[in-house]
Amino acid sequence: MTIETANIAAGRSRTNDPEATKRNIIEVATKEFAENGLSGARIDEIAAKTKFSKRMIYYYFGDKDGLYLKVLEDCYSRVRATEAALNLEGLSPLEALKTLVGFTFDHHTSNEAFIRLVMIENIHHADYIARSPVIQQLNVTAIDAIRKLYERGVAEGSFRPGLDAIELHWQISALCFFNVSNRATFSAIFKRDLGTSESLARLKEAVVDMIVRYVKAD
Repeated sequence: MTIETANIAAGRSRTNDPEATKRNIIEVATKEFAENGLSGARIDEIAAKTKFSKRMIYYYFGDKDGLYLKVLEDCYSRVRATEAALNLEGLSPLEALKTLVGFTFDHHTSNEAFIRLVMIENIHHADYIARSPVIQQLNVTAIDAIRKLYERGVAEGSFRPGLDAIELHWQISALCFFNVSNRATFSAIFKRDLGTSESLARLKEAVVDMIVRYVKAD
């Protein structure tokens, strides 16, 4: 069997599995949107890289906007699913908070496409996220998890009272997000590579420590 024949056969096999087809398209589209933005991404490029036709992409996702929204939903779904698997309720509030912050830092560090997509969506004033009940519900669940964690800590006296769960989520996200979104500019301006394993380890430790100091009871 030639390479060309094998590729054709693989393509036919994938079309017989709609979920695998959609997964492949979303994976390629995630990279395309993250690299080029919503306006710069091209369905032609996505089709070429997946070896599926534009017609099939439109069949599954409607149009480019529909595909972009599915990419956003997929990114948020994956991060929230991994958070849910952390078993925070099985840890003490302090250890659960450290685990959550450390996970968020590691996730953002290893998922630059997610960071770029969030930045792109902010350029669009969150128009697409606002249309998605999927993303809205996912983030309600994330805030509920933080709220429960925080309330457990307050109840046992390890966390100080009076903090807001959404604001706490904001602060965790901000410290972990900036590490990726502004790493290139900081490294260039200050002539120091903040992306080395040593730098990232120090930054992660500092971020966890800052959040713990902020939340911990005196």
